[in-house]
Amino acid sequence: MTYLSGFLLAVPTANKEAYRKMAEEAWPMFRDNGALSMVEGWGDDVPDGKINSLNSAVMRTQEETTMFSWITWPDRKTCDDGHQKMMASMEGQPMPEMPFDGKRMIFGGFEMLLGDATVRAGYVDGTVLPVPTAMRDAYKAASIKMAELFQEYGAITVVDGWGADLPEGKVNDFHTAVLRKPDESVVFSWINWKDKAARDAGWEKIMADPRMHEFGPASAGADMSRMIYGSFVPLVNV
Repeated sequence: MTYLSGFLLAVPTANKEAYRKMAEEAWPMFRDNGALSMVEGWGDDVPDGKINSLNSAVMRTQEETTMFSWITWPDRKTCDDGHQKMMASMEGQPMPEMPFDGKRMIFGGFEMLLGDATVRAGYVDGTVLPVPTAMRDAYKAASIKMAELFQEYGAITVVDGWGADLPEGKVNDFHTAVLRKPDESVVFSWINWKDKAARDAGWEKIMADPRMHEFGPASAGADMSRMIYGSFVPLVNV
């Protein structure tokens, strides 16, 4: 089953090109250890929320841009083995200077619920939200219907990943990002559009469609007040 490594981070806006260069140079290492694709999404429209947001999750400063990124693997074993091999290859090597604060980077592994994560990204609406663990099947059923609706109005694909390996961080993590409760899991999801114009036109129609309220995430018990989201332009897309 396809597996996702999902990332949230804040990068100094002035370091955009330095980050792009670092990610592009790192890709061959991931590819050679089994990864299928990698997308680094640069924040284009990331709103602050009343309770939480992608910005608050990564503790973004005014001089930084929030990113929503992922690496796709054929399965969890390939991901785990690949990371072990990469860590072993770097053992004893000096760590390069990073163009961002790695202590605030959020990362984790997600099992695929639906969608094709290898489809080339155009313009991305990224979302992270808490869903009651017991409602996984209901959430998946609702997500399938939602995906059909979005694709009807122009989305290329919709991807949902269910949290499978979400480590607790010393500073922040996926759990704190959505203020997760003990009986909840975390979903990492995105809608892929051809471009921003297609996205804007699609959302206008979707919000006017009554089906949007019939089988959204809330129908599966998701607390939408703690859902965090934003729109992103691919900075690296391989």
